[in-house]
Amino acid sequence: MSSVLMMAAVLTTGLYAGLLLTFLIAVMPGLAALPDEHFAAAMRRFNESVPGPVFLVLFAGVAGFPAAVLATGTPRWPVVLAGLLCAVAGHLVTVVGNIPLNKALAEAEGGDDTAARAAFESRWNTLHQARTAFSLAAFTLLTLAAL
Repeated sequence: MSSVLMMAAVLTTGLYAGLLLTFLIAVMPGLAALPDEHFAAAMRRFNESVPGPVFLVLFAGVAGFPAAVLATGTPRWPVVLAGLLCAVAGHLVTVVGNIPLNKALAEAEGGDDTAARAAFESRWNTLHQARTAFSLAAFTLLTLAAL
């Protein structure tokens, strides 16, 4: 059972880190070139569609599966724990930083998109870089633990 849980931990964490990395290196640079009203509209639509069922399974699995591996008493628990702590740190950045910015951007709809973007983009990108780094670290650590 431990190997199945470990595989699930690596898979969910890898998929989640890949999603965040794609946003970091492809989506956000593409959106950066848009005028304010298009940027704000696109980010609002992303923020509405991303937390769907598949995303929520990945989001929960990133912490849940490593925690389940730890519960099995794996001898590689220090590396799994380090991976779990990185995943939790990334989730904290999301919950405390990115989500409030997403909500503020949504609430500014119909108003001044230039001001909304100025209050959102730089802070969101900085937080996104941090959570992407935590996710990539979690994936790396869990992969090492699985070997």
